[in-house]
Amino acid sequence: MSKLQIISDKNKKSSKIKSLLIKIINKDKFEQNDLVIVIGGDGFMLETLKKNISTKKKFYGINSGNYGFLMNKFSSRNIIKNLSKANMISIFPLEMIVRNKNNQTKKSLAVNEVSVLRQSRQAASLSIKHGSKQIIKKLVSDGVLVSTPAGSTAYNLSVHGPILSLNSKKLSIAPISPFRPRRWKGKIVNDKLKIIITNLNPFKRPISAVADNLEVRNAKSITIKTNNKIKFNLMYDKNRSLQKKIKIEQLRKETN
Repeated sequence: MSKLQIISDKNKKSSKIKSLLIKIINKDKFEQNDLVIVIGGDGFMLETLKKNISTKKKFYGINSGNYGFLMNKFSSRNIIKNLSKANMISIFPLEMIVRNKNNQTKKSLAVNEVSVLRQSRQAASLSIKHGSKQIIKKLVSDGVLVSTPAGSTAYNLSVHGPILSLNSKKLSIAPISPFRPRRWKGKIVNDKLKIIITNLNPFKRPISAVADNLEVRNAKSITIKTNNKIKFNLMYDKNRSLQKKIKIEQLRKETN
């Protein structure tokens, strides 16, 4: 059995929380096997999860960034109680396979979303399939996002994509600044089938594909699917679950 680990980002705030946390844990003699405490922002949590693909450990995030949707708020007074009573939620990442204009392929994982973005001043010209079904024959836009439920409140929400419930087994396909068809709002699809995005004009209208924060340039086709063989176990404070955070964002969107 592996023991509790504490991993922190390199900024001052993260280091300060880590030092304080170590003192509290040592004083209370707190132990929890297979738990990793991650101190940082959402980006640091995503990076940590991807470095631990094959592990069955549980990850408890402490926010030292901005919003910290995947993280918990740090309370020096309640941290031991929060760690002891935290609830687990399992999420499954997207697998992105990109073929570039030289027919080379690259794979990457995305916990939040895959973004397909124009690479030059020219708008992207894309076709999108879900399994064998054509969703849109030709989309001229700045790009398109494919988002998981966990990522639906991140970049996806900023481009007016829908917020998805964690247990929905759905993915959001949302256009970024669509030009033609101008009023296309995107689509919610089931997560069982592959999504295939094809660049209709790769030489005149180059695009890049980004899995969370890993970019592949000059993409010719992008295949996206949920990888159910990889599972990330995230821990949340009892009254601040990921489901609750998503619900709050849904209500906020409806009232704004």
